[in-house]
Amino acid sequence: MAVDQVPPVAVPGQTLGPASKYVPGSGTHVYQGNVVSSLLGRVTVTAPELATISVARHGRKREILPDVNNVVLARVVRLMPKQAIVVIQQVGETVLQTEWQGVIRVQDVRATEKDKVKMHESFKPGDIVKAQVISLGDQANYYLSTAANELGVIMATSEAGNDMVPVSWKEYKDPETGMSESRKVAKPT
Repeated sequence: MAVDQVPPVAVPGQTLGPASKYVPGSGTHVYQGNVVSSLLGRVTVTAPELATISVARHGRKREILPDVNNVVLARVVRLMPKQAIVVIQQVGETVLQTEWQGVIRVQDVRATEKDKVKMHESFKPGDIVKAQVISLGDQANYYLSTAANELGVIMATSEAGNDMVPVSWKEYKDPETGMSESRKVAKPT
């Protein structure tokens, strides 16, 4: 397949040329001796000794998915004795257009004293949590952890409806009412 025979646009799985003639670039991979497109997009070929073939997306921005070790921001939507159900709203610096459900299990809240963790003292519905994806989980949920010092609740609202400020690693305080509430607080970075 000559450079001029490479298609202008490729779909995922489409063979673009033999790996003996082309080096896979971004958006491509080698499969059974051929360079194959990994995504839908425009094909470009560079022409040094061994041409590099790449596929770049065009058009609107595509949604990214949380992956293992990504740091995410999530909103707590439901508490249970052994886990908190959250909705992932941001992966790294990217705000998601689609919300993904996650679970923070009781054993993944803190790195130490795991047996003393109580979910109702760590999170409340509505809290914004900084967490790390530890597993892709089951079909419905990502498994998240707040076990590192820099992970935990980063925004909390008091029972009176006021924004709270962190006062220790396990407590937020309502500056208007003076009331304190227990949380697994993220260390400021």
